[in-house]
Amino acid sequence: QVQLVESGGGLVQLGGSLRLSCAASRSIVSNNVPGWYRQAPGKQRELVAQITSGGNRNYADSVKGRFTISRDNAKNTVYLQMNSLKPEDTAVYYCSARPTYSDVPTYWGQGTQVTVSS
Repeated sequence: QVQLVESGGGLVQLGGSLRLSCAASRSIVSNNVPGWYRQAPGKQRELVAQITSGGNRNYADSVKGRFTISRDNAKNTVYLQMNSLKPEDTAVYYCSARPTYSDVPTYWGQGTQVTVSS
C-alpha cells in the first residue's frame, strides 16, 4: 500500500517560514506528478503547487513568489518551502500525487496543520 507522509507543519508568526516534507513509501514521486493542496476551515480543498518530472512548477496565484515546491526522486520526497507566511495560509496541507494523464490525484497524505498567527 502506497503511503504519503507529511511533516513540518506547525505554528508560525506572520512573515515566518516553514518547510513541509512529504515522504512516499515507494517511487511514486518519480512516476507521478506530486503536489500540495490545502484546505482551510469552511473552504474547499485547493491546489497550492505541483511539479512535473521535467521540473515544471505550477503555483496558485495566492502563493506565487512565496512558496517553492521541489522534489528529490532518489529520496521519494517532495518539499514545500513556505516563506512570508500570512494568516490566510492557515490550513491543513496535503501532499498528493497524480498520474501524468489525469488532473485527479491518486494518492493523498494524511495532512499536516499549518497555522499562521498575526
